[in-house]
Amino acid sequence: MVLIKGLRAAGAAAGLAGDELDESVARTLAFLRRRITGDYTVDEFGYDGDFTEHVALPLLRPLYRDWFRVEVRGAENIPLHGGALIVANHSGTIALDSLMTQVAVHTETPGNRALRMLGADLVFASPVMGPIARKTGSTLATSADAQRLFSEGQLVGVWPEGFKGVGKLYKDRYRLQRFGRGGFVAAALRAEVPIIPCSIVGAEEIAPMLANAAPLARLLGLPYFPLTPTFPWLGPLGMVPLPSKWLIEFGAPIRTDDRGEGAADDPAVVFELSDRVRETIQHTLYNLLRDRRSVFF
Repeated sequence: MVLIKGLRAAGAAAGLAGDELDESVARTLAFLRRRITGDYTVDEFGYDGDFTEHVALPLLRPLYRDWFRVEVRGAENIPLHGGALIVANHSGTIALDSLMTQVAVHTETPGNRALRMLGADLVFASPVMGPIARKTGSTLATSADAQRLFSEGQLVGVWPEGFKGVGKLYKDRYRLQRFGRGGFVAAALRAEVPIIPCSIVGAEEIAPMLANAAPLARLLGLPYFPLTPTFPWLGPLGMVPLPSKWLIEFGAPIRTDDRGEGAADDPAVVFELSDRVRETIQHTLYNLLRDRRSVFF
């Protein structure tokens, strides 16, 4: 009874009422029962769908819905079934854009598709962040892992700018960095899955990086050490993201099953397709910036 009263109080504080509150309490109790009895599965990558759907995503939704007020366009371009690769721009000093894309995919697709994200080595080296990343669907950004996910019909997300995108200065906002060697394209070509360009506006403004304290970053073993208007001057409070207005657009799928045998091993094909995806994202970013009324509204 005490637990139920506590859950109802927490739900009410979050703005739930009536049937919505009752359903939330029932779902939470069912989740706790499954965790206690072990009635849940974890796949070979460490992905825990039950935890992701009932803990991680609900914690992210207030940020998605109320703080960033994310507006999604082109969700109909995300396949309802089968493997596909979502390729997005990466930015923001604090890499929240991948998480907001994950919430967008789950929220906006019929059947609430899960996005399996490819991440950098540094993410999984963290004793705290690494296990949570794996539990919520991330895995190492390697061709082998991508191929296995595609073979299972999974929707995979990649942010090929990597730390070059997240750690760029505010003066370079919305200018895409190099997309690496096109490994993501080669993986999609081998699996013959469509590539969906994804353009994200809003992340650049959550923690404008005015400078990079490179010596300190090297000392700490980090790819960059940001100096923003609030960090490190306000301490931990300086890490709270600013409430910028976000737009996420999923573009029309680009086919990879019409390139012929051996296309994945042809550098010219890989470069051409990688460049096409990059240009599509860059052009869409300019259009979204034009449509957005202001940074915060």
